[in-house]
Amino acid sequence: MGATWLGIACGIGAGALWGLVFLAPELASAFTPLQLAAGRYLAYGLFAVLLVLPRWRALRAGLGLREWWALAWLSLLGNILYYALLATAVQMGGMAMTSLVIGFLPVAVTVIGSRDHGAVPVRKLVPSLLLGAAGILCIGWQSVGDALGDAQTGMPMAEMTGLLCAVGALVSWTVYAVGNSRWLAWLGHVSAHDWSLLTGVVTGAQALLLAVPAFLFAQSGHAAGEWLRFAAVVTGLAILASIVGNALWNRMSRLLPLTLVGQMILFETLFALLYGFLWEQRLPTGMELAALVCVTGSVLSCVAAHRPKPPETARQPAPA
Repeated sequence: MGATWLGIACGIGAGALWGLVFLAPELASAFTPLQLAAGRYLAYGLFAVLLVLPRWRALRAGLGLREWWALAWLSLLGNILYYALLATAVQMGGMAMTSLVIGFLPVAVTVIGSRDHGAVPVRKLVPSLLLGAAGILCIGWQSVGDALGDAQTGMPMAEMTGLLCAVGALVSWTVYAVGNSRWLAWLGHVSAHDWSLLTGVVTGAQALLLAVPAFLFAQSGHAAGEWLRFAAVVTGLAILASIVGNALWNRMSRLLPLTLVGQMILFETLFALLYGFLWEQRLPTGMELAALVCVTGSVLSCVAAHRPKPPETARQPAPA
């Protein structure tokens, strides 16, 4: 179980860093989601190029057209499209509602992973899935109530748009998580860290295309202080969430089966909530505390389901 606990530790670390992305739209609210996505991934691409340069020749020799194509669609789904949708959802629907929808990622990834050869069957994962779903429902209970209240006063459009964007982000990242995990399992000659950096290089190239409409056609100008805050936010996300967080996630993906990988996504939601409490300067409500208990129980029960069975010992004959 040593590799399993190391993988869980990496998953917790990735979740702690990825939870920061939910704060970024609030910290740089003067900028659009497209601008946040373009800025973050331009910075990610720049740092990734600098870090990958010393090993570029060796890495390029081990990659063919299929690998580069995989990097292209994984970068688009898991980075550019996902974060643009997520940032829109946070700005239009709020952090709690977005956390609610994104929190269903563990269920989607775990169910897909259960179809892999040799995976733990779904029936053994039912307690974990039920606890995870209960935790996410607790997280979003108040948010959904507020949204329904707004709908009755004739102001549902922003929340509805945010909800649709959150669902799109859920689908986008589910496809990325499954595809990335399977490519890492297949590419034994490429380290998890190098795969993360290569993803950053490709994402940075895509962000160059995104930056043109994001910044050149923007209607409103920004003060110097806003630009400094924007630069600090996207640089921090590039280093912490993209480079370090992705490296931890890829390391975890090689240590854990896909059915357990799915549960690790719960930590992103958990830390997003904790950061939200700090940002709003408040304590969690009773429902939010219940969510924390459910999330913890979900992960622990999933770990228990993946424990190998002890070898059966031969029964001794009864004494005469």
